[in-house]
Amino acid sequence: MIRFGMFRGLVAVCLVVVLSACTSSRMSSVPTGEVAYQIAPPKDPNAPRTSYIIVPNDLLNLQVFQEPDLSNEELQVDNVGNIQMPLIGEIPAAGRSPSELASDIAFRLRQRYIVNPQVVISVSKPATRFVAVEGQVEAPGVYEIDREYTLLSAIARAESPTQTANLNEVVIFREINGERMAARFDLRDIRAGLAPDPQILGGDVVVVGFSGVKGAWRDFLKAAPVFNTFLIFADRRN
Repeated sequence: MIRFGMFRGLVAVCLVVVLSACTSSRMSSVPTGEVAYQIAPPKDPNAPRTSYIIVPNDLLNLQVFQEPDLSNEELQVDNVGNIQMPLIGEIPAAGRSPSELASDIAFRLRQRYIVNPQVVISVSKPATRFVAVEGQVEAPGVYEIDREYTLLSAIARAESPTQTANLNEVVIFREINGERMAARFDLRDIRAGLAPDPQILGGDVVVVGFSGVKGAWRDFLKAAPVFNTFLIFADRRN
Protein backbone atom coordinates (compact mmCIF):
# COMPACT_ATOMS: atom_id res chain seq x y z
CA MET A 1 0.00 0.00 0.00
CA ILE A 2 2.85 2.35 0.77
CA ARG A 3 4.52 1.75 -2.53
CA PHE A 4 1.29 2.02 -4.48
CA GLY A 5 0.31 5.33 -2.85
CA MET A 6 3.73 6.86 -3.39
CA PHE A 7 3.79 5.48 -6.94
CA ARG A 8 0.50 7.20 -7.71
CA GLY A 9 1.89 10.48 -6.38
CA LEU A 10 5.03 10.19 -8.47
CA VAL A 11 3.00 9.33 -11.56
CA ALA A 12 0.90 12.46 -11.00
CA VAL A 13 4.07 14.54 -10.77
CA CYS A 14 5.44 13.06 -14.00
CA LEU A 15 2.13 13.60 -15.81
CA VAL A 16 2.01 17.26 -14.89
CA VAL A 17 5.64 17.67 -15.93
CA VAL A 18 4.81 16.23 -19.36
CA LEU A 19 1.79 18.54 -19.72
CA SER A 20 3.94 21.47 -18.65
CA ALA A 21 6.46 20.61 -21.36
CA CYS A 22 3.67 20.67 -23.95
CA THR A 23 2.58 24.10 -22.76
CA SER A 24 6.17 25.34 -22.88
CA SER A 25 6.49 24.14 -26.47
CA ARG A 26 3.50 26.30 -27.42
CA MET A 27 5.04 29.27 -25.62
CA SER A 28 8.28 28.79 -27.57
CA SER A 29 6.63 30.37 -30.61
CA VAL A 30 6.24 33.69 -28.75
CA PRO A 31 9.18 36.01 -29.58
CA THR A 32 11.92 36.53 -26.99
CA GLY A 33 15.18 38.46 -26.86
CA GLU A 34 15.74 41.30 -29.32
CA VAL A 35 12.50 40.63 -31.20
CA ALA A 36 10.52 40.81 -27.95
CA TYR A 37 12.11 44.16 -27.10
CA GLN A 38 11.20 45.48 -30.54
CA ILE A 39 7.56 44.79 -29.67
CA ALA A 40 7.76 46.05 -26.07
CA PRO A 41 10.89 48.19 -25.70
CA PRO A 42 12.14 49.66 -22.42
CA LYS A 43 11.69 53.34 -21.77
CA ASP A 44 14.31 55.39 -23.60
CA PRO A 45 16.55 56.93 -20.88
CA ASN A 46 17.63 59.65 -23.32
CA ALA A 47 14.09 60.70 -24.18
CA PRO A 48 13.16 64.15 -22.83
CA ARG A 49 11.01 64.04 -19.72
CA THR A 50 8.55 66.30 -21.48
CA SER A 51 7.98 63.88 -24.38
CA TYR A 52 4.50 62.47 -24.61
CA ILE A 53 2.98 59.90 -26.96
CA ILE A 54 -0.65 60.52 -27.89
CA VAL A 55 -3.08 57.66 -27.28
CA PRO A 56 -6.76 57.13 -28.10
CA ASN A 57 -9.19 59.23 -26.03
CA ASP A 58 -6.64 61.94 -25.25
CA LEU A 59 -8.08 65.46 -25.31
CA LEU A 60 -5.92 67.86 -27.33
CA ASN A 61 -5.69 71.63 -27.59
CA LEU A 62 -4.92 72.49 -31.23
CA GLN A 63 -4.15 76.08 -32.20
CA VAL A 64 -3.52 77.32 -35.75
CA PHE A 65 -2.19 80.89 -35.58
CA GLN A 66 -4.72 83.44 -36.89
CA GLU A 67 -7.05 80.61 -37.99
CA PRO A 68 -9.80 80.34 -35.34
CA ASP A 69 -11.96 78.15 -37.59
CA LEU A 70 -9.21 75.52 -37.65
CA SER A 71 -8.31 75.77 -33.96
CA ASN A 72 -9.94 73.56 -31.34
CA GLU A 73 -9.37 73.62 -27.59
CA GLU A 74 -11.10 70.27 -27.04
CA LEU A 75 -10.10 67.99 -29.91
CA GLN A 76 -10.84 64.39 -28.99
CA VAL A 77 -8.68 61.53 -30.24
CA ASP A 78 -11.12 58.78 -31.18
CA ASN A 79 -10.94 55.13 -30.11
CA VAL A 80 -9.01 54.22 -33.25
CA GLY A 81 -6.44 56.94 -32.61
CA ASN A 82 -7.46 59.53 -35.22
CA ILE A 83 -8.61 63.15 -35.11
CA GLN A 84 -10.87 65.08 -37.48
CA MET A 85 -9.96 68.56 -38.79
CA PRO A 86 -11.73 70.97 -41.15
CA LEU A 87 -10.27 71.00 -44.68
CA ILE A 88 -7.93 68.09 -43.93
CA GLY A 89 -10.29 65.44 -42.62
CA GLU A 90 -9.03 62.38 -40.73
CA ILE A 91 -5.46 62.39 -39.40
CA PRO A 92 -3.66 59.61 -37.44
CA ALA A 93 -2.71 60.96 -34.00
CA ALA A 94 -2.07 58.00 -31.67
CA GLY A 95 1.55 56.92 -31.44
CA ARG A 96 2.87 60.41 -32.19
CA SER A 97 4.14 63.21 -30.01
CA PRO A 98 2.20 66.50 -30.05
CA SER A 99 5.04 68.17 -31.98
CA GLU A 100 5.05 65.40 -34.61
CA LEU A 101 1.31 65.70 -35.07
CA ALA A 102 1.54 69.51 -35.29
CA SER A 103 4.21 69.22 -37.99
CA ASP A 104 2.05 66.82 -39.99
CA ILE A 105 -0.98 69.11 -39.78
CA ALA A 106 1.11 72.12 -40.80
CA PHE A 107 2.44 70.16 -43.79
CA ARG A 108 -1.06 69.17 -44.91
CA LEU A 109 -2.35 72.73 -44.58
CA ARG A 110 0.65 74.10 -46.47
CA GLN A 111 0.02 71.78 -49.39
CA ARG A 112 -3.26 73.39 -50.43
CA TYR A 113 -4.69 75.93 -48.01
CA ILE A 114 -2.28 78.14 -46.00
CA VAL A 115 1.06 79.62 -47.06
CA ASN A 116 2.90 79.34 -43.73
CA PRO A 117 0.68 77.71 -41.09
CA GLN A 118 1.80 77.90 -37.46
CA VAL A 119 0.39 74.90 -35.57
CA VAL A 120 0.76 74.20 -31.85
CA ILE A 121 -0.68 71.15 -30.08
CA SER A 122 -0.76 70.33 -26.37
CA VAL A 123 -2.46 67.58 -24.38
CA SER A 124 -5.12 69.21 -22.23
CA LYS A 125 -6.39 65.99 -20.66
CA PRO A 126 -4.58 62.67 -21.00
CA ALA A 127 -6.72 59.56 -21.36
CA THR A 128 -6.83 57.15 -18.44
CA ARG A 129 -4.64 54.16 -19.18
CA PHE A 130 -5.06 50.62 -17.91
CA VAL A 131 -3.12 47.36 -17.94
CA ALA A 132 -4.61 43.91 -17.35
CA VAL A 133 -2.45 41.47 -15.38
CA GLU A 134 -3.53 37.84 -15.59
CA GLY A 135 -2.27 34.35 -14.88
CA GLN A 136 -0.11 33.32 -11.95
CA VAL A 137 -0.14 36.50 -9.86
CA GLU A 138 -1.59 36.94 -6.40
CA ALA A 139 -4.11 39.63 -7.41
CA PRO A 140 -5.00 39.45 -11.12
CA GLY A 141 -7.03 42.39 -12.38
CA VAL A 142 -7.12 45.62 -14.36
CA TYR A 143 -5.03 48.48 -12.99
CA GLU A 144 -4.70 52.15 -13.84
CA ILE A 145 -1.17 53.08 -14.87
CA ASP A 146 0.91 56.11 -15.79
CA ARG A 147 3.67 56.63 -18.35
CA GLU A 148 6.39 55.42 -15.97
CA TYR A 149 5.01 51.88 -15.64
CA THR A 150 7.22 48.94 -16.54
CA LEU A 151 6.71 45.18 -16.50
CA LEU A 152 8.13 44.91 -12.96
CA SER A 153 5.83 47.63 -11.62
CA ALA A 154 2.79 46.03 -13.29
CA ILE A 155 3.63 42.66 -11.72
CA ALA A 156 4.17 44.34 -8.35
CA ARG A 157 0.79 46.07 -8.68
CA ALA A 158 -0.76 42.61 -8.98
CA GLU A 159 1.00 41.65 -5.72
CA SER A 160 3.81 39.62 -7.36
CA PRO A 161 3.85 36.14 -8.93
CA THR A 162 2.47 33.10 -7.15
CA GLN A 163 4.64 30.21 -5.98
CA THR A 164 3.61 28.23 -9.06
CA ALA A 165 4.46 30.97 -11.58
CA ASN A 166 6.84 30.30 -14.43
CA LEU A 167 9.01 33.43 -14.41
CA ASN A 168 10.44 32.52 -17.80
CA GLU A 169 7.02 32.80 -19.41
CA VAL A 170 5.84 36.34 -18.74
CA VAL A 171 4.11 37.61 -21.88
CA ILE A 172 3.08 41.12 -22.87
CA PHE A 173 0.26 41.32 -25.41
CA ARG A 174 0.09 44.64 -27.28
CA GLU A 175 -1.83 45.99 -30.25
CA ILE A 176 0.46 47.61 -32.81
CA ASN A 177 -0.98 49.14 -35.98
CA GLY A 178 -4.17 47.16 -35.51
CA GLU A 179 -2.33 43.85 -35.08
CA ARG A 180 -2.16 41.94 -31.80
CA MET A 181 1.47 41.15 -30.95
CA ALA A 182 3.06 39.14 -28.14
CA ALA A 183 6.50 39.25 -26.52
CA ARG A 184 7.89 36.87 -23.88
CA PHE A 185 10.29 37.91 -21.11
CA ASP A 186 12.24 36.23 -18.32
CA LEU A 187 11.29 38.03 -15.11
CA ARG A 188 14.30 36.59 -13.29
CA ASP A 189 16.75 38.30 -15.64
CA ILE A 190 14.87 41.58 -15.41
CA ARG A 191 14.85 41.45 -11.61
CA ALA A 192 18.58 40.72 -11.57
CA GLY A 193 19.33 43.62 -13.90
CA LEU A 194 20.54 41.26 -16.65
CA ALA A 195 17.81 42.36 -19.06
CA PRO A 196 15.97 45.67 -19.59
CA ASP A 197 12.59 46.23 -17.99
CA PRO A 198 10.07 46.77 -20.84
CA GLN A 199 7.74 49.74 -20.63
CA ILE A 200 4.04 49.04 -20.19
CA LEU A 201 1.56 51.00 -22.32
CA GLY A 202 -2.15 51.56 -21.87
CA GLY A 203 -4.14 48.64 -23.25
CA ASP A 204 -1.39 46.08 -22.65
CA VAL A 205 -2.22 42.65 -21.22
CA VAL A 206 0.41 40.90 -19.09
CA VAL A 207 0.11 37.15 -18.55
CA VAL A 208 2.31 35.24 -16.11
CA GLY A 209 2.61 31.57 -17.05
CA PHE A 210 2.03 28.51 -14.88
CA SER A 211 4.86 26.15 -13.95
CA GLY A 212 3.53 22.61 -14.04
CA VAL A 213 6.66 21.37 -12.27
CA LYS A 214 6.22 23.76 -9.35
CA GLY A 215 2.50 22.99 -9.22
CA ALA A 216 3.11 19.25 -9.21
CA TRP A 217 5.75 19.53 -6.50
CA ARG A 218 3.42 21.66 -4.39
CA ASP A 219 0.64 19.10 -4.75
CA PHE A 220 3.05 16.28 -3.97
CA LEU A 221 4.18 17.99 -0.76
CA LYS A 222 0.56 18.53 0.24
CA ALA A 223 -0.07 14.83 -0.26
CA ALA A 224 3.06 13.82 1.69
CA PRO A 225 1.24 13.65 5.07
CA VAL A 226 -1.12 11.10 3.50
CA PHE A 227 1.83 8.90 2.52
CA ASN A 228 3.20 9.25 6.07
CA THR A 229 -0.15 8.08 7.43
CA PHE A 230 0.07 4.97 5.24
CA LEU A 231 3.57 4.35 6.60
CA ILE A 232 2.52 4.64 10.25
CA PHE A 233 -0.50 2.41 9.66
CA ALA A 234 1.63 -0.24 8.01
CA ASP A 235 4.22 -0.15 10.81
CA ARG A 236 1.52 -0.69 13.43
CA ARG A 237 0.13 -3.68 11.53
CA ASN A 238 3.59 -5.21 11.38
